[in-house]
Amino acid sequence: MGKRGGGRRGGGRGRGRGGQRMERPQRADYEEAVKSNKHFEDYYNQLEIFAHEEKEEFWMALRRELPNSFRFTGSKGQAVPVQRLLEERYIPEIVSIEYEGAKVEPPVPVSWFPNQLAWQMTTPKNVVRKFPPFKSFQQFLVSETSVGNISRQEIVSMIPPLLMDIKPGMTVLDLCAAPGSKSAQLIEMVHGGEEARIRKVIRDLKNKVGREVSPVGEVTKEEIEEEEEHGDWSDQGRSTGLLIANDVDYKRAHMLIHQMKRLNSPNLIVTNHDATMYPSIKLPSETRPDGKLAQNRYLKFDRVLADVPCTGDGTSRKNVNVWKDWHPGNALGLHPTQVRILVRALQMTKPGGRVIYSTCSMNPVENEAVIASAIERCGGSSKIAIIDCKDQLPGLIRRPGLNDWNIMDRDGSLYDSWTQVQDRPGKLVEGMFPPKVSLSLDRCIRIYPHLQDTGGFFISVLEKQSEYKAKPESEPQRVEPKSSIIAAVNEIEAQSTNGADPAPKIDALDSIAPPQPSEDLGDVSAAARQNKENASTEPVSSRKHQLDDQADVYMSAKRPKFRDEIEPPAPRGEEDRQVHWPPPPGAQLDVSRPEVADLPEADLDRARSASTAAQQQSTADYKLKRHGGQQPFEEPFKYIAPDHPELETIYEFYRLSPHFPRDRFMVRNAMGAPVNAIYYTSLLARDILTTNEGTGLKFVHSGVKVFVKQDVQKEKTCKWRIQTDGLPVVEAWVGEERVVRLWKKTTLKGLLIEMFPKVTGDGWKELREIGERVRDIDFGCCVLRVEKGEGEDAFSERMVMPLWRSLHSLNLMLPKEERKAMLLRLYNEIIPLQDSSKARFLKNPDNAGNDVAPSTTSAADGEGGDAKTDDAPYGRDDLQAIMDATSDEDGDVQESTVEPGLGGEVV
Repeated sequence: MGKRGGGRRGGGRGRGRGGQRMERPQRADYEEAVKSNKHFEDYYNQLEIFAHEEKEEFWMALRRELPNSFRFTGSKGQAVPVQRLLEERYIPEIVSIEYEGAKVEPPVPVSWFPNQLAWQMTTPKNVVRKFPPFKSFQQFLVSETSVGNISRQEIVSMIPPLLMDIKPGMTVLDLCAAPGSKSAQLIEMVHGGEEARIRKVIRDLKNKVGREVSPVGEVTKEEIEEEEEHGDWSDQGRSTGLLIANDVDYKRAHMLIHQMKRLNSPNLIVTNHDATMYPSIKLPSETRPDGKLAQNRYLKFDRVLADVPCTGDGTSRKNVNVWKDWHPGNALGLHPTQVRILVRALQMTKPGGRVIYSTCSMNPVENEAVIASAIERCGGSSKIAIIDCKDQLPGLIRRPGLNDWNIMDRDGSLYDSWTQVQDRPGKLVEGMFPPKVSLSLDRCIRIYPHLQDTGGFFISVLEKQSEYKAKPESEPQRVEPKSSIIAAVNEIEAQSTNGADPAPKIDALDSIAPPQPSEDLGDVSAAARQNKENASTEPVSSRKHQLDDQADVYMSAKRPKFRDEIEPPAPRGEEDRQVHWPPPPGAQLDVSRPEVADLPEADLDRARSASTAAQQQSTADYKLKRHGGQQPFEEPFKYIAPDHPELETIYEFYRLSPHFPRDRFMVRNAMGAPVNAIYYTSLLARDILTTNEGTGLKFVHSGVKVFVKQDVQKEKTCKWRIQTDGLPVVEAWVGEERVVRLWKKTTLKGLLIEMFPKVTGDGWKELREIGERVRDIDFGCCVLRVEKGEGEDAFSERMVMPLWRSLHSLNLMLPKEERKAMLLRLYNEIIPLQDSSKARFLKNPDNAGNDVAPSTTSAADGEGGDAKTDDAPYGRDDLQAIMDATSDEDGDVQESTVEPGLGGEVV
């Protein structure tokens, strides 16, 4: 949680064109900070949300520091074993700990979260980090968080995805996605049931694929039966759904990618667009019943999450700056942006689809008022219904939404209705006040801090009943018609100052001839509005919900700039310039898009002009921006022909099943050639990326890296190794010829500790049950399957890992962080890793170049292009470097992300 920082239409404004500066925050000590703000307290007290006794509980809770919370991530089969470890190993240790003479409270599961996969702990973080009895628990949290099995996430932030009711095959959009904790939940749901389906498909095909069956992960008979009845079987059990995660800020979009890469999903696309005018996404043409092609098909979503930028006063338990920064004008400035985001979300939703609107604010101006305004613009309650979710998430204590409220202006004055202020200049607009018709706003959900020791939050679930034509955004009604300057001057001159200061005359001029609002494009095309260079000159500061501590250092720079923190104004015409540069050459306004087609001709002309200006700027800046501009150049997404020679080599070497799709492999370079890395995407992702190429849509990520090119020692060895990220995607379809099976814990422990165990000579005998297999298998990459068994030396769940057989040795292709995490998880030990290959190389330098294990740099996983490998073997010139190098530089596979995958990998 925690989009801080300003920007019109959902964030993104920085200093002129420079974007946001990411600076390390100076975090205030929560206990010592002053937690008082007159306007803040007066406003919520006068709303009379609580009785007197409960009001005291509310403010006491709001002044206490927020408890720690975390969630076990990945599919159920991956998350349950790690969760079980917490319950069986660490909870018994914690309940015996005393701190300052009292027993500490152990972590407890969140009662309403499914399968007890979310936990909360009231013990302060500094105690857990520094008090010695917590050392093993702290090591567990750090280790599993580093490899992606645990995500630190605020409890209330977990609610919106759980109310979306995502079913197999659905298309989902997260409009304001960074930093990505909710998107991670959503992609897990998109892949829901996939493990059970894949397991059944592989069993049914086992005779055809010629391999034994041992899919990864824990799947019960009941889960398989559930999937047989309700599952998505249209693509051999693979998920056909899609998540598009978007953020307006380019840097935050890449932080989102980092968070989402832990889940290694081929059903994910990340975009970089303004949420208020998110462009329509074209789909490939389809043949109609009359034999003609249906042109201009656009994607409509089954579910949309609009977790919008907000003032974030519900986060005051973890963001102490809320207490000093809260001001009534903050919510007034954000309200129009929030309405635009919600209206755009509803426009892109299918009839019968749902939009979940959420904020970490408790202010009705940002919540119920936004819901009411959006429903009014979208045709009323007959078109958009608020869904009653009181029966969902049993155990979650909630309060109904407000049907009545008042507004506090910048000066602290309170108003009950629009009629009191409609003739006054200011930021108040009619839509901020309670609606005149009943909209069942009490069906919205309010979460208050004192109810279950959480942060404050607001959620509303909206269902689109039918298509509609949205009303244009209303002209601002907050100012009177402009008076002529002559009449204004005459009226001022008629006033006498009696020799006093003339300043009142100047103030009077402002009240008689107030400034007119700037021109608004209303419902002009999303693409056209977004690419309009000279946006509104009024910046809107915004803050999304507070990010978990893991990303605090990035997010703290994104809080709203209030009062004396306001940045110097940007040059005229660049006030709201987006962080990203205009779209690439060829991205012209498409008048066939649904959000453009019905516009009045005058608006359409303005949209065309804005699009043309952006196009000209884009063409002029293209090379400049590619080399040192503010947004790095993104390599295109190019799909490879299924019969490409490099792919044919891969099919043959890995005996890849013919049932695995071969038309979804992709590269990230303009040539469209598999130079260093090959990615894999779902079918729908492929269709979207290819159909919208060159249209101005800003795709920044899609696809899982499946194969990486590797230097090899023998000519017949396949140069393409399976990347850990992509192992869950292809593992189940790899032929038995490239599979090594392991059953004993002692064997795996040896592979984890010794990074390059010797195979040649009698070395294979030390490898126990896998010795003969790895001695005889052809050189190159293979799949290590850790099988489930019985007994003390057996595993309780299956796992899968990539293994490399080189000329003389073996290499379990996991980075050191992952090896250490597995040693702690499986053996409850912290053991130094060993690399005896150094001694072998020093003893016999003539053979130093004959035993190469694959190694990639951390930069290999960058999204700017294909991976670059660092595969040079050890030679005479490297001996001194080997002597001096740290363990991270001496041949270990250095992958920037090695996380559990949705195909069933448990690591």
